[in-house]
Amino acid sequence: MLSAFVNSFKIQELRQRILFTLGVIFLCRLLSNIPIAGVDFGMITSYLKASANQGTGFLDMFNLFSGGAVQNCAIGALGIMPYISASIIIQLMTAVVPALEKLAREGEAGRAKITQYTRYLTVLLCAFQGFLIARALESGQIYFPAEVVRIPGFGFELLTAMTLVTGTLLMMWLGEQITARGIGNGISMIITVNIVSRMPAAVSAMINMFKPVDGVVRHSPFMAAAMLIMVLAVIALVVAVTQAQQKVPVQYAKRVIGSKVYGGQHTFMPLRVNYAGVMPIIFAQAILMFPAKLFGMLPWEAAKRIGAALSYGTGLYMTCFGLMILFFSYFWVSTQFNPVQIADDLKKGGGYIPGIRPGKSTAEFLDRTMTRITLAGAIFLTGISVLPTIMGNQFGIPYMIASFFGGTSLLIIVGVMLDTMRQVESHLLMRHYDGFLKKGKLKSGRR
Repeated sequence: MLSAFVNSFKIQELRQRILFTLGVIFLCRLLSNIPIAGVDFGMITSYLKASANQGTGFLDMFNLFSGGAVQNCAIGALGIMPYISASIIIQLMTAVVPALEKLAREGEAGRAKITQYTRYLTVLLCAFQGFLIARALESGQIYFPAEVVRIPGFGFELLTAMTLVTGTLLMMWLGEQITARGIGNGISMIITVNIVSRMPAAVSAMINMFKPVDGVVRHSPFMAAAMLIMVLAVIALVVAVTQAQQKVPVQYAKRVIGSKVYGGQHTFMPLRVNYAGVMPIIFAQAILMFPAKLFGMLPWEAAKRIGAALSYGTGLYMTCFGLMILFFSYFWVSTQFNPVQIADDLKKGGGYIPGIRPGKSTAEFLDRTMTRITLAGAIFLTGISVLPTIMGNQFGIPYMIASFFGGTSLLIIVGVMLDTMRQVESHLLMRHYDGFLKKGKLKSGRR
């Protein structure tokens, strides 16, 4: 593996892509540490040093995904999440709105139009969330006391909203540059780097958990060993399920064209167990983000009780969260996996699944197979997504630490790292260099 890293810098094109990606990542991290105008950064620093309680629930989650930008009141406090939310909304609308569905089928021109709509929606979401953050800063509802804002008022709110919109759009553009001229998917790479940037703080917090306070040890060394074994086991499980696939055998009939014989090949069709990836968790979190706040704002006592029951970490929240992940796992597969089209393509190419008749029977077989393996993937996503909350509720582990034991952050890190390694692997194999693994699923060339 070390030789693969060395070989990566021997190839000029790959070296330029890696260095360009690192440079853009540096700019993104810079946006997460430059405070917005109108806040007292000295007060922010002193307050964070003196305060042990730095938010709970979704606030911690947003701070994690923004790489600590929320705590820093930084230009990139919204991070790339408004763009992700806009993409999810457009994706859901594409499945139900005929006009958007027609655009999606028009090839590159249609996708460009949908991307343009996504960017417009991103600006609207950023402006809305920017005003909310500005009002929360003024009222002391987000980490800090209200005195952190030097000159409160509409001017501060407008300036903050415009700054946060600009920061998110700049991150979005930088992510697109990574995709075009760097290594990996730019948007996913920015989120991953923001999450990983919080790892040193998480390790420090974990070490402090096992330090004695006034001569009393709060947690036993056995718990530290158990947590270490657990994080390694969870990472191994996530990698295994992310790579897991059902291989459906496909046989191509021989065709004689002129003096040449085509086909006759025996291959397989890989159906991923976790076909939806991290998207069901993001869908569920995006939907459950608002009900508790909305019900809490209503004047009726019953609505406030419902809002409290739906707050982050409660039993009702966990139940709804798990059910939504199961639902969106199947929803994503139904919108992205088209067994009828796959069966038709196989039939046109002279391919068939042994023992299954081409056409309708093949489509039914693929649909039935995908439904079964999606259930296993959905159960896995549900378990891994609720694990950090369970650790926080049952063992009192802070979200900063628990988030690396499962949930969205771990899935994103593993998925993005594997995808980036595949891209680097392909560059190395094209130049006849050994990749990261001589054997394994990442290897696309020699075995």
